[in-house]
Amino acid sequence: METIATGFLAPWGMAFVNSHELVITERIGTVKILNPDTGTIISLTGVPAVLADGQGGLMDVAVSPDYPDTRKLYFTYTKMVNGQGVTTLAIATREGNRLSHWHDLIVTDSGTNTGRHFGSRIAFDQQGHIFFSVGDRGERPHAQNTSNHAGSILRLNLDGSIPKDNPFLNRKGYRAEIWSYGHRNPQGLVFDVKTGRLWAIEHGPRGGDELNLIEKGRNYGWPIISYGKEYWGPIAVGEGTAKVGMEQPRKVYIPSIAPSGLMVYQGDAFPDWKGNLFTGALKLTHLNRIVLSDEGIPVAEERLLDDMNERIRAIAQGPDGLIYFSTDSGKIARLKPTGIHVWEKNISN
Repeated sequence: METIATGFLAPWGMAFVNSHELVITERIGTVKILNPDTGTIISLTGVPAVLADGQGGLMDVAVSPDYPDTRKLYFTYTKMVNGQGVTTLAIATREGNRLSHWHDLIVTDSGTNTGRHFGSRIAFDQQGHIFFSVGDRGERPHAQNTSNHAGSILRLNLDGSIPKDNPFLNRKGYRAEIWSYGHRNPQGLVFDVKTGRLWAIEHGPRGGDELNLIEKGRNYGWPIISYGKEYWGPIAVGEGTAKVGMEQPRKVYIPSIAPSGLMVYQGDAFPDWKGNLFTGALKLTHLNRIVLSDEGIPVAEERLLDDMNERIRAIAQGPDGLIYFSTDSGKIARLKPTGIHVWEKNISN
């Protein structure tokens, strides 16, 4: 592990623009560009006011698939609407050291009086669509209420319009942007272009963090089914761990690791890790590596960097094939290969 920068304020999201520019969001509402080789940092102007309250603020950032031509960046952030914070997807154009033409593509219907569970990560399927996650906003029933956006993963065209093949388009009682629902607080989302699989990882309550394979129109059960327990006692949440018509997670963490960020590794620096998923752990402070079978079943797990005692928040693969991550303490670091054999712990789900 190599620390390449320090002093960031809760670096929440990050994405590579090119080999020498890593764009990083700070939850308080600032956007910075880090050169990972020189350590040079510049700030981008043009970010509107965000509601940095509770778990909300400026969250994820993603580089548009057509960035070299359009210089577009996507952001999720918390916006105040009628006195309540809502998760919002926005797009802006980078012009040198400023962001121009900031535009909200969707201000979700997800407002509550709590400061919890905003989500929110962004993923592209490289077919003209953008996905992003919205938490249940601290109100459990909202995740099963398809007349709002809370507790859902949404799918839009890159310009913010609604795809004609979305599962609930023109269906009464459903928001047309919803791709899947029944989620608690998904803070990791990634589309594997090699397999066509969309993965999400979300916080459970007390135990029961879930890695889910996200499929069109499916209900992932929260809060009717869960592997977690109530915070106030060892009591099961909802009706149990399974119910007809609700999807099962591909992997469950008991006890909770508090996952954040999700990446599928496809680089050459760590050839044995190709196709593996990586997520940060906030509560159990490590980098979690998940080995998948060809069928997308988790078959092994490794917990890296647990001696750092750092809450790992965001993860990105660099153009150099190295693995970059941020910590809540304000560090940006990367993993470089050493040739040392690593172990895997066999797991069952």
